Amino acid sequence: MGAIIRDAEDRLLLVRRGRPPGKGLWSIPGGRVEPGESDAEALARELREETGLTVRAVGLAGTVDRPGPGGVVYEIHDYLAEASGGTLRAGDDAEDVGWFAEDDLARLPLSPGLLDDLIGWKIIGRPSGSSATG
Repeated sequence: MGAIIRDAEDRLLLVRRGRPPGKGLWSIPGGRVEPGESDAEALARELREETGLTVRAVGLAGTVDRPGPGGVVYEIHDYLAEASGGTLRAGDDAEDVGWFAEDDLARLPLSPGLLDDLIGWKIIGRPSGSSATG
């Protein structure tokens, strides 16, 4: 699961992945749901570990299927979320973390399909200079 979070300047929170899959690519923060956790609990835990922020889910943005190793397919639920505290820092498996304006997204190496999903879910408009292949 992942979290789509905006700051007071309407920028999106992204992390640069530090491990495969997606090492070096920017994506929304998130991770796996552990046994016995709800999506909301996993989202709060993963965001605290990965970004240092305290967050809560406020609604489902969308669901995607992504291929994994060995032919497995992951069903990923991405949530709209709000940050309520903490100090932003790259942690856990993130190389970097930051806030980005929509037009910045077209210039970043993004996880495959992320830009299309954010546009399709009407989270963002089409960034300037983008073909939405991110």
